[in-house]
Amino acid sequence: MAKLPVEKMRELERRFGEIEARMSEGPAADVYVKLASEYSELQPVVAKIRDYEKTIAEIADLRAMLYDKGTDREMRELAEMELPDAEERIEALEKDMQILLLPKDAADEKSAILEIRAGTGGNEAALFAGDLFRMYERYASAHGWKVEVLSASEGEAGGYREIIATVTGRGVFSKLKFESGVHRVQRVPDTETQGRIHTSAATVAVLPEAEEVDVEIRPEDIRIDTMRASGAGGQHVNTTDSAVRITHLPTGIIVVSAEKSQHQNRAKAMQVLRSRLYDMERQRVDSERSADRKSQVGSGDRSERIRTYNFPQGRVTDHRINLTLYKLDRMMMGEIDEVVDALIADYQAGQLASLGEQQG
Repeated sequence: MAKLPVEKMRELERRFGEIEARMSEGPAADVYVKLASEYSELQPVVAKIRDYEKTIAEIADLRAMLYDKGTDREMRELAEMELPDAEERIEALEKDMQILLLPKDAADEKSAILEIRAGTGGNEAALFAGDLFRMYERYASAHGWKVEVLSASEGEAGGYREIIATVTGRGVFSKLKFESGVHRVQRVPDTETQGRIHTSAATVAVLPEAEEVDVEIRPEDIRIDTMRASGAGGQHVNTTDSAVRITHLPTGIIVVSAEKSQHQNRAKAMQVLRSRLYDMERQRVDSERSADRKSQVGSGDRSERIRTYNFPQGRVTDHRINLTLYKLDRMMMGEIDEVVDALIADYQAGQLASLGEQQG
């Protein structure tokens, strides 16, 4: 296992103490909010550091009692009993510390933009896209996050050809970022009279929600067009030219928002465009930094088939980590924590292995 970065631990403790002192001084509201956010982020890390340091001191005392000739027999026996437990505890703490001190993804604490598009499979793919959206909606609700639909294009038989939504809350992106990719479904459609299983797919993209400070979009780099908004089946949503299409000229990215208010459409389209540009830059930097990284989970390739939902067998398989669960009905109700946590753990294990290689 890689060595713990003692200097970094001391720096985090120092910074934590500094934040506590500044918060107790009663700073301005905006400053207090920023300090409180950093405080809550550091608190579990510093608590673990202090627990680690306390256990190290405890082990030193127990060993001293064991090897000190002046220790009476009763105290030596007590030390012999307690030392193995303390050593086991320090081993577990070291593992926890390694993970807590891994380099953080700057986007992890952000809210996210969730984009789901029907892929191959026609109406069945659109229905599955709708099922996936409801799965994530329920998962978000269970975590106290807010979901707001930015734009939706309904399928002819239900579901969505495309749906884009914001998922707002602390740490949303850290939980959902490994959901990006192709999700495949195998099931018997309601219209299938012979009982044959059909395979269709939907693509999920999860982007960190970008603030204006994260991405600079120059006015000369975008073209904004307004057009008639239309709903499913080509029917007009209203009689005004309210839909907005923004084209980012340097990248060719096109974003369309077609709600009733043209002002809202422009704001929503810009929100999505910022997040796509921010994500594009993150992907570029990450691929340069880790071109040789072998982590399957962190590849971010949205054309990759990442998961299969087999309804006849009630089975879900995540192909990146070879995890199969026979809990399909519960997962579709939003209970996806087991898969999400397994993906995060696999990614962290890859980071730790990479760190160990660098230190070796």
